[in-house]
Amino acid sequence: MLDIKFIRENKDAVQKAAKSKRLDFDVEKLIEVDNKRRKILGHVEEKRAEQNVASNQIVKSTTEEREAILEKMKILKAGLEQDEMELKEVMKEWQALMLQAPNIPDASVPEGESDADNKEVKKWGEVPKFDFEPKNHIDIMAELGMADFERGARVAGFRGYFLTASGAMLTFAIWKYALDFFLSRGFELMLVPSLVRKETLLGTGYLPQGEEDLYKTQDGEYLAGTGEVATMSYHAGETLPKEKLPRKILAFSPCFRREAGSYSKDVKGLIRVHEFFKFEQVILCEASHEESVKYHEELNRNIEEFIESLKIPYRTVANCGGDLGLGQVKKYDVELWVPLENTYREIGSASYFHDFQTRRLNIRYKDAEGKTQYAHSLNSTAIPTPRILVSLVENFQTADGSVKIPEVLIPYMNGLAEIKKV
Repeated sequence: MLDIKFIRENKDAVQKAAKSKRLDFDVEKLIEVDNKRRKILGHVEEKRAEQNVASNQIVKSTTEEREAILEKMKILKAGLEQDEMELKEVMKEWQALMLQAPNIPDASVPEGESDADNKEVKKWGEVPKFDFEPKNHIDIMAELGMADFERGARVAGFRGYFLTASGAMLTFAIWKYALDFFLSRGFELMLVPSLVRKETLLGTGYLPQGEEDLYKTQDGEYLAGTGEVATMSYHAGETLPKEKLPRKILAFSPCFRREAGSYSKDVKGLIRVHEFFKFEQVILCEASHEESVKYHEELNRNIEEFIESLKIPYRTVANCGGDLGLGQVKKYDVELWVPLENTYREIGSASYFHDFQTRRLNIRYKDAEGKTQYAHSLNSTAIPTPRILVSLVENFQTADGSVKIPEVLIPYMNGLAEIKKV
């Protein structure tokens, strides 16, 4: 959420941000409703002040004067109640529009309509050249007993899967290695809820726009699609000591996404599933653009280095305006090479928000002068499973149908260096 004072003073920039992000938002409508809100609020405050004056006068008044004052207060009360009802209705419209106001992208964000317009900023590793007919991850994992997609669909429905035997073992190896890797970079580990209240999704900017992609319970809670949602709400409503910043959290949670609108693509295998697990990096830092940029690069580099240690080819792209979320100032996607698709597929993203989320969640800190400030927030994928298995098994497959284990994972696989057909 942006500050209304900032929006009024920079309405052209906010409208330009909406255009860049391809969002349907009218800043003039918000200003119009805010003017109405201010006018009615002025009437309310004026009548409340008159009530206070009248209340003080009653104490010092005679009997005759008291009757006149009470009659005046009766009229004031009726008018105040009418104004308060009107203010309540205007506030609903104002708050709804405020939640739709987009954050302003950084000047370095490329222009574009969709992810097809994202700009490549880095490419690492050599894509494998096979001297045999390579297989896709579905066939590899099924033949090696790493996954069962037929029973997964039978039990869990569309996009369901079981990870079995060495497939489950490899997933746990990735988790254990990820713990060692990311915790060595100064993060504190948290296991966070996936079942969350609506306020947490509003606070992080996933609502109101993204509801179609969320699972909702009969009791009104939601299943979050990322650990960022619960983690950001951990300090909601708090004022942190400056010494606690930066606050670095490595969150782990199950994640759920309906993948609404994705029914015609990536329907098989592990590319796009409804239920998965993810380590997420979350940082709260001081209210400084320079600090946000520094930690954004750090978060993104963390996931790049993790992928490099696995020896999987990847590229990093800067997301264009049309591929940014409502609150994101800038975002990188890291994409892994998928040999059988002859393309790169997103494995994680790193974003920063300035105080967009922390205003919504009321997360503040005291600066060096003792002034209360809204913190800045950032988040980045550490690693998601099972999606990473797609690139891993396809890039490390061998002519005899086996899959080599990346060297850094061998200790976490109890010394197993290769998954072979039994």
